[in-house]
Amino acid sequence: MNLKSITRTEKLAYAFLAAIFGLGIYYSNTNLTYFDEVYTKEDGLVEYGTAIMLLCSSLLLFGRFFKFFKHKSISWRIGVFFMALIFFFGTGEEISWGQRIFNIESSQYFIEHNAQGETNLHNMVVDGKKVNKIIFSQLLTIILVLYLLITPILYKKWTWLQKLITMFAVPIVKWHHTAVFLIVTALLVFIPSDRKWELHELAFGVLFFLIFLSPLNKEIYETN
Repeated sequence: MNLKSITRTEKLAYAFLAAIFGLGIYYSNTNLTYFDEVYTKEDGLVEYGTAIMLLCSSLLLFGRFFKFFKHKSISWRIGVFFMALIFFFGTGEEISWGQRIFNIESSQYFIEHNAQGETNLHNMVVDGKKVNKIIFSQLLTIILVLYLLITPILYKKWTWLQKLITMFAVPIVKWHHTAVFLIVTALLVFIPSDRKWELHELAFGVLFFLIFLSPLNKEIYETN
């Protein structure tokens, strides 16, 4: 492991996460009310921070999509555009598509079928079960484990996987991306609040921006 391979931007981002989680652990253990109702509250700095990072990833990908559009294959365009769209969708969901920012009332359908009465999909309730728990928690956890832990190992071993990943411009994580993800996940143990997941989402947003900015297979964002 070569620490010199970590860029200045990555170091600053990791220092930011260390400060955010450090304060989170401190506040949640000394003033739980402040942690829940101020530090990680709805429409607070942590939640908006997550939305901003997701948006940055989306804009970065859209920028590359248009920049290299004429130089890349159809599969590359599909991969980059799809990922940019996913992160744009994530941004919208994080802030309920600006509903609270612009003080827009939810339709009757969302009032009746959304756990928080908001205009978003991740808080929808279907047959008594929250979509957030099924898709955005359980499924996303499986995807993250496969992507951050398993894929980097298989990428180095299987040539066919390397070609497929290059074809659709899927960025591969560096070792320190995975290490930081594991560390912040482990730190959640020290936060006695259900709103600790807001910090985890922020870490997710920061890490994926770093991954898209400078992946292990950075050649996918270069012209031939």
